[in-house]
Amino acid sequence: MNIATMTRFTNELATLAENLRKVTVKVRSSSYGGGSGVIWQPDGLIITNAHVATNNRATVELWDGRVFKAVRTNIDPTKDLASLKIDATDLPTATIGNSDALRVGEFVLAVGNPLGDSGALTSGIIHANHQRTIMADIQLFPGNSGGPLADCLGRVIGINTMIVNGLGVAIPSLAVEGFLRGNRQKLGVTVQPVYVETRHGASVNNSHNTSLQNKRSLGLLVLSVNSGSAAEAAGVLVGDVLMGVSGQNFTRLNDLNNYLERIDNSEPLPLQILRGGRQLVCQVAEVV
Repeated sequence: MNIATMTRFTNELATLAENLRKVTVKVRSSSYGGGSGVIWQPDGLIITNAHVATNNRATVELWDGRVFKAVRTNIDPTKDLASLKIDATDLPTATIGNSDALRVGEFVLAVGNPLGDSGALTSGIIHANHQRTIMADIQLFPGNSGGPLADCLGRVIGINTMIVNGLGVAIPSLAVEGFLRGNRQKLGVTVQPVYVETRHGASVNNSHNTSLQNKRSLGLLVLSVNSGSAAEAAGVLVGDVLMGVSGQNFTRLNDLNNYLERIDNSEPLPLQILRGGRQLVCQVAEVV
């Protein structure tokens, strides 16, 4: 790498870091320490960790030194996420990236307020990317919790939360979006994972040439359907096997839950069902 290229890279990295620092805030909700947060919307909506926003009220300090009283508007300890609201407008906001698109080995940045410092930057690479957690080879300290994890373009793809075995762990941006929607999407069914045999391939209609093959596929056996639920309204029955949504078959046990967390409540849900050996699609009009 020649000097000109190195200089350009350094300048771009410094600009990216400055932009990330502007959307990162200090959060203090108790006398026992504080953490970080990310300005998610220009009207003062801030995302942080549940273990940072331990009280209903907090103090938030912006990058320019302004201090605001904040109210906690939502919290989900199971996801370690909380939202805060301050009385401010036209704030710089994070550009949100698609956490599902991350690849192992990608360069990432983290900004936070570790050990009393302000807007500290650290970098590393993606170690693993699961739908519920992102793990990065990156240094985090007390005070980094709730701050942004960003890709090489400065898009926030996670909220830093803890260190596990020397690796930084972040909550994916798509999980944050689901948290903001309220995660109220429920079909109203009880299911059990099963494996069913489905037939794939083409068949030539003669006695000499048949290319159909059986394949074991993951499904979710419906054990019960709640009265008045979206599933009941769509015609889902006990004994049906849910095979996929929107043309995508289930391949992992949590695929259905992950999908429901990401859709808008008003979007129709094409649910692929296996019933008595026949495949059909039930259109769930509203998932609430």
